[in-house]
Formats: sequence, C-alpha cells, structure tokens
Amino acid sequence: MRPETRHPLLLAAALALATNSVAHAAPLGIGHPVTQAEIALWDIDVRADGTGLPPGRGSVTQGREIFAQTCSACHGDKGQGTEADALAGGKGTLATAKPVKTVGSFWPYATTLFDYVNRAMPFTAPQSLSPDEVYAVSAYVLFLNGLVPEDASLDAKSLPKVAMPNRNGFTSDPRPDIPPVARN
Repeated sequence: MRPETRHPLLLAAALALATNSVAHAAPLGIGHPVTQAEIALWDIDVRADGTGLPPGRGSVTQGREIFAQTCSACHGDKGQGTEADALAGGKGTLATAKPVKTVGSFWPYATTLFDYVNRAMPFTAPQSLSPDEVYAVSAYVLFLNGLVPEDASLDAKSLPKVAMPNRNGFTSDPRPDIPPVARN
C-alpha cells in the first residue's frame, strides 16, 4: 500500500471504531427525558405572520413608561440610540451611502420586534418582561417610528397587521426548512 493512501484509511478506521463505541456506550445516568412543559418554556419564537404571539395587550402610553425605565438608558429616551443602536429614525436612508437601519426603516415585520424584545431585552435581564409589557414596548417603538398612532394598543391580532415600510425590501426563500421525506 502506498503511504499517501494508508493515512486516510487509518483515519477512517479509527473514526469507525470511535463511532461504534460511542453508539454502544451505556447511558450516563444523568438528566431526564424532556417533558412537553419544559419544551413549552423554550418555545417562545414568534413568526412573521404572528404565529407564536402570546395572549396579552399593551398600549403606547404604557410602553412609554416601560421604555423609560428599561430601555432608554441604552437606546435613548426617544429611541435615537446612545450606547445601543437607534430604534427610531432612518426613514428614507436605506438607498443612501449611509443607511440608518432602525425598526421603522429596515425591519420587515412588526412581529420581529416583539420576538426580539421578548427573547433578548432588556440587555441586563432578558426575558424579564411580561407579554403585556412587550406588547407595550413594541407599541411605543412603533409609535416613535410613526407606524402606529399615539392611542394604539397592540395584541396578537393587531401587531401582525402593522404595515412596515420595508416589508417588501427583503426576498423570501420559498424552500421549506425541512424537505419532505418520501415514506413507503
């Protein structure tokens, strides 16, 4: 056997033995099978069409107060940005040399705002806001961008209907995440 073919064959044999021994290893005796209730705690994503939005409701007025307490230190009192990115403004800048990508100028779906705030904000205490508080903060940020009126209240039915200016600025991939599997 030539030396240049021997090394790949040895590597393949070693990987086959390692895989075989791992597949037949005894359970470690730790952990437990996950329950549906445990899965539900992690299943918090929200899709563009609103699928996954929880029950709740929040107004611009409520959101203004929550934003002042939990968001303004990083995003500024009007969402103009300070330590963190600006959330408001940027209208008409996407086609310029220096686009300002904010919720109102760039994001294609209002539901993405809810999803992000719900999962990742505030930065110092992610997932600490109730659904009502997340709806309220979302309403306030959308108000700052001129996308909802000051007397707006949002919930799972109204939030997906907010028309975002850049909704058609993205292309979607029509392929499913998981291709269908032929079954016999």
